[in-house]
Amino acid sequence: MADSKSFPSQQEGRIYLSEGGSETELMYKHGFELPEFAMFPMLDNPDAVATMRDMFRSYLDVVAKHKACALMGGLDYRASPDWGKLLGYSPEGLAEANLKAIGFLREIASEYTSDIEDIRFQGLIGPRGDAYERNETITESEAEDYHSVQLETLKKADVDLALAITFNNIPESIGVARAAAKIGVPLAISFGLDSNSRLNSGPSLAEAITMIDEATGGSPEFYSINCSHPVEYEPAIGPGDWIKRIRGVRPNASKMEKIELCAIGHLEEGDPVELGQLCGDLARRYSHMDIWGGCCGTWSRHLDEIARNVLAVRKTYSRELTPAD
Repeated sequence: MADSKSFPSQQEGRIYLSEGGSETELMYKHGFELPEFAMFPMLDNPDAVATMRDMFRSYLDVVAKHKACALMGGLDYRASPDWGKLLGYSPEGLAEANLKAIGFLREIASEYTSDIEDIRFQGLIGPRGDAYERNETITESEAEDYHSVQLETLKKADVDLALAITFNNIPESIGVARAAAKIGVPLAISFGLDSNSRLNSGPSLAEAITMIDEATGGSPEFYSINCSHPVEYEPAIGPGDWIKRIRGVRPNASKMEKIELCAIGHLEEGDPVELGQLCGDLARRYSHMDIWGGCCGTWSRHLDEIARNVLAVRKTYSRELTPAD
């Protein structure tokens, strides 16, 4: 196992805020077409780059407003070998694109170093196949080999975290975790849950976390949930030691079923106020959760409501723990 840095552990009163649904924001609000739902090719489009700068500044403005910490990512979800090849990238070109994506985030973050206490950078690793399919044919060893390519590049980029995001398959999750441990990149795994509140491949959230931890010696830094509205993930949340391994959520804005959501062709922003309240309620019940953000349909307005509600809960909890004078 390679030497690896670790992602910071939880600290009382501190939360990390990730970005929202970068792809849906750029596509539906700003009118850019994303080939194969990939953000990183947009770094070669000057108009898209200017728009993305403004997008990420609005996100970081929310982080600074709430005196939270930032965990930035969002451009490299499709930057793995099969998707890169489909998009016409050579292996060398794909590696360069991965590095360029992280560099873009670092450049924008440099404007906020005096306003945000802690800014961390994460590379996003999407599943080899489509996130909404079962992807049952991939084996643990195949996943380890496949995801090692992007992980090696993310190590060169010196990211603080690799987030395997919108995963729904246990063998692929085990494979990417083993690859990250060997290469020495801190890795977290974020699951998307379907309308039955389970991974699309069948297991429950508790089963998935337990099985992956047993198979990898608990090597993932933590787990999270994304691309699911609270109506989908709340039934999966429950008691047990496994829940302590979940550090947060990145919910969809809309309650619509995901396949239907993908087909409508416009932005569904849902109810940002309600979404923030629901995240605040989750934070109240599970005080260890400290990493929050958004997924499809969300951006700065949703993140503002999420941060406001979660931090209100954290402040109340902190006051309850402080002895009276």
